[in-house]
Amino acid sequence: MIKPDPDLVLPDTLGALHFVGIGGSGMSGIARMFHERGYRVTGSDRSDSGTVQALRDLGITVHIGHDAAHVGDADTLVVTGALWVDNPEYQTALRTGIPVLHRSQALAWLMRGERVLAVAGAHGKSTSTGMLVTALRALDLDPSFVNGAVIQGAGTSAAWGTGDLFVVEADESDGSFLLYDVSIALITNIDTDHLDHYGDAAALEGAFDRFAAGARELVVVSADDPATRRVGDRLRAVEEGPRVRTFGEAADADVRLVAIGEEGPVSFRVAVDGVEVDGLLGVPGRHNALNAAGAIAVLTGLGIGADAAVRALDGFAGTQRRFESHGLADGVRLYDDYAHHPAEVAAALQTARSVAGEGRVIAIHQPHLYSRTQAMAGEFAAVYERAADHTVVLDVYGAREDPIPGVTGRLVVDRFADGSRVDYRPDWQEAALRIAEIARPGDIVMTLSCGDVYRILPQVRAALEAREPESTAP
Repeated sequence: MIKPDPDLVLPDTLGALHFVGIGGSGMSGIARMFHERGYRVTGSDRSDSGTVQALRDLGITVHIGHDAAHVGDADTLVVTGALWVDNPEYQTALRTGIPVLHRSQALAWLMRGERVLAVAGAHGKSTSTGMLVTALRALDLDPSFVNGAVIQGAGTSAAWGTGDLFVVEADESDGSFLLYDVSIALITNIDTDHLDHYGDAAALEGAFDRFAAGARELVVVSADDPATRRVGDRLRAVEEGPRVRTFGEAADADVRLVAIGEEGPVSFRVAVDGVEVDGLLGVPGRHNALNAAGAIAVLTGLGIGADAAVRALDGFAGTQRRFESHGLADGVRLYDDYAHHPAEVAAALQTARSVAGEGRVIAIHQPHLYSRTQAMAGEFAAVYERAADHTVVLDVYGAREDPIPGVTGRLVVDRFADGSRVDYRPDWQEAALRIAEIARPGDIVMTLSCGDVYRILPQVRAALEAREPESTAP
């Protein structure tokens, strides 16, 4: 894993840029932004994808695989944090003295002089960012933005706008959200994670303190989350600090969720300054009503009326890889979700349950990171056993980590109390065939992970469509 150097002074000029790992949602958006500003951009990624093809369609050269020759005559190398340090392109830049910027530093360079609205938190960042972008565009405020996922209504994860706001998803996992010069901050929640970077929960919360304190105008925090409440309380105690607003179901929230309707696309009612307004999103899930309340707290904090703020969110269509439908296969509904933490998995499965009707919810879990799997195997097992009818567990997607001896998907499976409700299938084809044995028409099959688990869905589809009618389980 490559972490940003917090002491690095950003150069005045960058010249031609080469992005290593350009196919990631965040990296691709930043690369596109530089390209649209007239910079020469090239990149490489380990595999081809629709995102890579979209960059090629813009005229950006993207190599598949990593090789020192791909660096070419680039003046600056931009790297993703998930990159292995022995990457030949990264090593070439170190050897030849080409400046190397972490993805977050390239984004900080792009946002110089902008009025930045940064969204941080353990869960809901991409969706909340997408909601804010959607609402601001509906209000004709046309923000620039970089999100960690494609915003369905915008058709992209990043774009330049003509307005004075630059909306960005701010990643706390490696401390990079502290690099940004922020005017407005939204903190959705704080959960114990990324302790490989922070060491303990106190250090993680302290980083959010610093992030919030750096906002010049406004900080919006969840009133329902104890850690964010503490951040807000400490910030209020600082003289001449930014304004603090809260959102959530708590009775003292500035933007309070009065009611939530969870059948199908989520409906909600919020109370803002004594005025109650009803809203309806285009996506299901109780957690999305909470995300909407956070976005409304930001919008009303910027002086937009409550009714206008809620109307601007009407029909919000979601972001890619957040309860994203992949259609039907032999009557079985296929979905994918980015959830990779027990709290996120619980919310995603609750959403699936709200739309499953008489059908069952069958989960395909790809553990993400060896350290997280080792630390949270019991929590994952408890959530899946409680909220899914059956779970198929794959092996660990290591991403930026080296393997830890003894840590595989089996670790999660062994923590189930009822072993009949879970299968360990590290081989993807075997996993797809097992799904075809279990799933019945009307069921939901959902992949969950921020790894590459969504790539199993074509195999699942083929297995479902190839089965005989009598092969489905009773």
